[in-house]
Amino acid sequence: MSAESGNLEKKDWTDAERLKLAAKLDAELDEYINSLEKKSYDEGWSEDRWQEEMEKHPFFMQKPPEPGDEISPLMEGLQQLKYGEDDNTPEELAANYKEDGNFNYKHRNYRLAILSYTEGIKTKCKDESLRAQLYNNRAASHFMLKNYRSCLNDCKMALKLQTNYPKALSRAAMCCYLTKNFEDCIELCNIYLTEHEFNSELSKILKNATLERKKQQREMRLKEMKEKKEEKEEDTLIEAIKQRGINIDLSNGHKSYELKDLEPQIPQLAQHRVKLDKRQRLIWPVMILYPETMQTDFIQSFHEDTPFMDQLEEIFEVPPPWDIGQRYIVPNLNVYFEGINKASVHKVDISRTLGTIIKQKQ
Repeated sequence: MSAESGNLEKKDWTDAERLKLAAKLDAELDEYINSLEKKSYDEGWSEDRWQEEMEKHPFFMQKPPEPGDEISPLMEGLQQLKYGEDDNTPEELAANYKEDGNFNYKHRNYRLAILSYTEGIKTKCKDESLRAQLYNNRAASHFMLKNYRSCLNDCKMALKLQTNYPKALSRAAMCCYLTKNFEDCIELCNIYLTEHEFNSELSKILKNATLERKKQQREMRLKEMKEKKEEKEEDTLIEAIKQRGINIDLSNGHKSYELKDLEPQIPQLAQHRVKLDKRQRLIWPVMILYPETMQTDFIQSFHEDTPFMDQLEEIFEVPPPWDIGQRYIVPNLNVYFEGINKASVHKVDISRTLGTIIKQKQ
């Protein structure tokens, strides 16, 4: 280049000169490469860890991190962008949690979906339509887990925010049917079928709920009739005991007694409480103890007008296995009963009936 002119002067190269220059450059490059320090690169991932490390990167993850899992700084930063209260409005946060819940619901992770929708509800966003969707979607997750009562509660919340919400109405009706609340089920089905297009499934549920309600009402009537009958029978029984002047040991200190005070405390007689037969005779459960041999007999139905002797003759008609010496025969037997609070013992005249014995003053 000439300093005076400032113009580039081109040199004409011969082919030999070009080859010589190329050879020189190749030699210099080889020399430079050979002079480099030879060492292996050990700052990367080992062959058996590269897949694990790649899956920690949010762009290559196969599944989202589980609660409690360690997350990378990049993932943490992305979470802050998506869930940080400083970077998002309550409405944006609620929408983000709804999106997460929908993703988990789609992949049948219903419990994780419930957690996501719950976080969205906690934002208390002002968008009532969005809040209604969060409650409705959480209700759907509960329904899939057969948490029908929780599902129904969420449906009711969704309906408060958005009247006649179709999905919430239909799901609430199904929950009521499954929990045997047929009255509310019928009401919800009628609202849906009046306000929205025909739904064959709800129409079928309405029909079944109507039949089940009739059955339920019939069973309730029968139950009430039975309870009234039993109550009348109990009053008649208590009055019969009072009229006979029978002594009842009331350990609870009460002056009057109820039928529960007459329930046998012995397992063998538990289902054999005192009762009246068709002839209005009292039938008592009776326990007989044999202190000498530590043996026991249980008489489940002892008529009040049956002499004690007759019952004993029936018991010892065949000598019991434990009576080795066959000493237990009716003429040899002495019978006693305990007084109130087991404070006294009274001899029994076995020729008398059970009814007269239990009226004996203690």
